[in-house]
Amino acid sequence: MTFGLVDTLVFVAFVAVVVTVGLLRSRNADGSGEDYFLAGRDLKWWLIGFSLIAANISTEQFVGMSGNAASHVGLAIASYEWMAAITLVVVAFAFLPYFLRAGIYTMPQFLEVRFNGAARTVMAVATLGIYLLLLGAVTYSGALTIRTLAGDAGYAIGLFTPALVIGLIAMLYVAAGGLKAAVWADLIQGSALLLGGLLITYFAFQALGNAGAATTVTDVATGAIESRPLASGAGAMERFLDLNGNRLNMFLPATDSVLPWTALLLGLWIPNFYYWGLNQYITQRTLGSESLAEGQRGIVFAAAMKLLLPLGIVIPGMIAFNLYADGMAADAGPDNASVLVQYVKANPETGFVDVDESPTPEAVAAHEGDQYLLAIYPTEDAIPSEARRRPNVIPLTRATFDATEPGPYATFASGDLAFAHVNAGMAQEIAAFNAAQEATARGIGAATSSSTLIAYKYDTALARLLGGVLPQGVGIVGFILAALLGAVVSSLAAMLNAASTIFTIDIYQTYIQPQATQKQIVRIGRICVFAFAAVAVLLAPQLGNPAVSNSIFTIIQEGQGFISPGILAVFVVGLLVKKAPRASGVAGLLTNIVAYGLLKVAVPEVQFLNRMAICFALCVAVMGVMTVAKPLAEPVRFESNAGIALVQSRGALWAGLAVCAVTVVLYVVFSPLGVAR
Repeated sequence: MTFGLVDTLVFVAFVAVVVTVGLLRSRNADGSGEDYFLAGRDLKWWLIGFSLIAANISTEQFVGMSGNAASHVGLAIASYEWMAAITLVVVAFAFLPYFLRAGIYTMPQFLEVRFNGAARTVMAVATLGIYLLLLGAVTYSGALTIRTLAGDAGYAIGLFTPALVIGLIAMLYVAAGGLKAAVWADLIQGSALLLGGLLITYFAFQALGNAGAATTVTDVATGAIESRPLASGAGAMERFLDLNGNRLNMFLPATDSVLPWTALLLGLWIPNFYYWGLNQYITQRTLGSESLAEGQRGIVFAAAMKLLLPLGIVIPGMIAFNLYADGMAADAGPDNASVLVQYVKANPETGFVDVDESPTPEAVAAHEGDQYLLAIYPTEDAIPSEARRRPNVIPLTRATFDATEPGPYATFASGDLAFAHVNAGMAQEIAAFNAAQEATARGIGAATSSSTLIAYKYDTALARLLGGVLPQGVGIVGFILAALLGAVVSSLAAMLNAASTIFTIDIYQTYIQPQATQKQIVRIGRICVFAFAAVAVLLAPQLGNPAVSNSIFTIIQEGQGFISPGILAVFVVGLLVKKAPRASGVAGLLTNIVAYGLLKVAVPEVQFLNRMAICFALCVAVMGVMTVAKPLAEPVRFESNAGIALVQSRGALWAGLAVCAVTVVLYVVFSPLGVAR
């Protein structure tokens, strides 16, 4: 990939316009907390809609979701988008009227209205804890994309530098203008990322269609890898269906570790309803609505856009694996380096890992097949670019090799389904070695330590497309990179604004300085933005550790399981069961945190979405028992504290029902019995 003068100009101009528009449209944000945190409660539907999408879509999706699509998961990962469309419609008409009527700033604040101050505090603290992870994860996914692209262009950079740039841009306009700055910047960034995603899809199909018939492409079905020539004379769509027909299925087996069909029954609805209805950095946009009708129109507009998003995210990820599987295997090299060193030192008789302490260019170029080659160089600067691009050549420095040692009873595992097919012989050898290690450890009552090998770095699918299919030197590369940067920045900005709002309103104003003036509140909000941005920049590089996960998308979704089932249960019971006792709010929240953690440790084989469903049911049961045992004497009544119109939009309701109908049709079409099969 080349990044020419035109691309540079487009990129710089885009960033400048986003920051300038955000700052200019928020010049009155200093007036009060309502102006700074809720944009003065005068947001229009089109601003709300684009801002919801921009705050939601980041490289978490472009990197993580396209990465899942590149694996065996395929189109099924689009459930996060298509089920969200239905969720949004429900939120607009079942949740939003209550929240706007209460006149709240934050979602924890509503729990004090319905339950008590303790429930508000527990939710605020737990939410801030998860937001710290999300801030780092979103920043990491953007930094990873930049690092991968720079590597393809011949520049070796770490994760910290791009993370710092992303953090500074988001911090600049959020600290200055609050929510109003964020939503106006989102208007530009949301439009750009939708257009950018569709452009990536167009050029990905073009590359697949233009590839010569002799070009070898890679297909994947539940982890089984197959490389074969393209059908001669076939068009792009015909080739796509031929290679990916087995992945155009929304219903994966119940045993799938990423998205089993059982999760579609309840598990996936839990993070969806939490995220779109109860998650501060999303709902903050709807809390700033000019009226209930305006908020409902904006939410339904966002729901309609959610149906289109897989076209620009999921489909390109599938094509990326077809064309660039070798590149993704090479990208896994740095992640596998330390694990392979541990394996060699724990098992020096290995037949599938060679060590070359004086690698020559000729030896590196000649290395092919399933065997890994650990090529040891004196320094990082001495590693040639050719060694970094070969799938089974793992370059590393002498210092890294010498310093890496396995535990006394080390075992090794495959990090994705493809590993056993790509490296079948090594997988068998590892299994035999692990069995011997585990038997020895059991014999003396010792514990084993495990490390993970991966076959492909799926999260680099997007970067592979950007470097391989886009026209060079005409500004398109610059525009798409700017749109991707904007996607990261907009999501990070939303989280910074939300985290600062929760800390300022739910913790600082409630416990530290109840008599704070409006100017003090705004000042504390800005200080929080600076502090949380620093956390994002410092945490991002740590998430690149393959021991954490091979998918940043999974990290984010599973991490939120510690709070989302409990929060959803507490809100649902609180709204529907008006006599649920006030103490049940805290009980529901704490039950989920404890139960989710225990299930994760005790039965890690239970897929995290199914784990969420179990925890949700448990929280509802606990609150139900408390209600039966000691109900409130009088049902809770939600009094109106809103200064806005609360008339519902009939037009938005009909449009929302149409969105739901289209979503159901998509699931039927892309089912095992649908016409797409």
